Amino acid sequence: MSVKKKVLVAMSGGIDSTVTAVMMHRAGYDVIGMTMKTWDYSSSGGGKKETGCCNLDSINDARAIAVELGFPHYIIDIREEFGDAVIDDFVSEYIAGRTPNPCVLCNTHIKWNALFKRAEMLGCDFIATGHYAHIGQLDGRYYVSRGKDEWKDQSYVLWGLSQKSLSKTLLPLGKYHKSEIRAMCHEWGYIDMANKSESYEICFIPDNDYRGFLKRRVPGLEAEVQGGNFVDAQGNILGQHEGYPFYTVGQRKGLQIALGKPMFVTDIIPHSNTVVLGTESELKRNGMTVTKMNLLKYEAIPDGLEALVKIRYKDKGAMARLYNESGAIRVEFNTKVNAIAPGQSAVFYEGNDVIGGGHISASFEL
Repeated sequence: MSVKKKVLVAMSGGIDSTVTAVMMHRAGYDVIGMTMKTWDYSSSGGGKKETGCCNLDSINDARAIAVELGFPHYIIDIREEFGDAVIDDFVSEYIAGRTPNPCVLCNTHIKWNALFKRAEMLGCDFIATGHYAHIGQLDGRYYVSRGKDEWKDQSYVLWGLSQKSLSKTLLPLGKYHKSEIRAMCHEWGYIDMANKSESYEICFIPDNDYRGFLKRRVPGLEAEVQGGNFVDAQGNILGQHEGYPFYTVGQRKGLQIALGKPMFVTDIIPHSNTVVLGTESELKRNGMTVTKMNLLKYEAIPDGLEALVKIRYKDKGAMARLYNESGAIRVEFNTKVNAIAPGQSAVFYEGNDVIGGGHISASFEL
């Protein structure tokens, strides 16, 4: 007699993770649900009502599904792990003049690690999540591929997963569109769940005010950095700004400076508290350096490999050649790319498959 495989399902209380849990249950897996408490909204000091995966309503929604279907459900508190890694990195990156991507760090280093640790303790064979992506295998290596739903595809945020993590992960939503997932919820009678809205905010900044978050998180920061100079590409002083950590490469709105033409943040220089402004054409570059790499599909990237490179989550990507360079990857785009922001993730695609990814450390002109 065959023994049912045991799977630990990450359940946020939202529609995607709920459907994932129901799918696993209906497919005959021995399901255990787990909800991770990552953040207290009151800790952010913001004024917006608590929403998303960390609030009590969402936790109760996840537990209710588990009770209805008859499988165990656990709540784990990973606020300390989350804070130490994600929040500290978020703050330090902005203070270093870079633009962090906390969702990548959280997904690949915090949530997966937390899930695998508990999965091993509970004797689970797999973990399953509600991400819209696929996992493929080639020559003994595992890699992530784009999900069927182009708008919901989340392969970009999963480039940091290890081979061990990928080998034990199930992503059942990758072959569906979001509309199909909502339809399933309606069909199964979970009407309220099907009509839940989605949040695209950073979970610990529910009011979308990262500047306010930094000011509250680092007392004295505002006074320390205010009054630096806006300069142009030639170093000419254009005016004063509120402090370099409160700006991002590509930013146009909120500069509070009138120069008679649209200007964008093209560079941030922390050591001199300087923010460089330029025209849209000056914002575009055709080269960048990527470090802290994690390769998925191949063990190594051949010099000159052509790939589609995405530099933001919703970026369509641009074709480029990849070159190995002293522990980093030098990316040479075929055309100029807008607003390459150090600190963001660069993800390399071969067709729909993720070759690997890393952190943008610098941009340049070839």
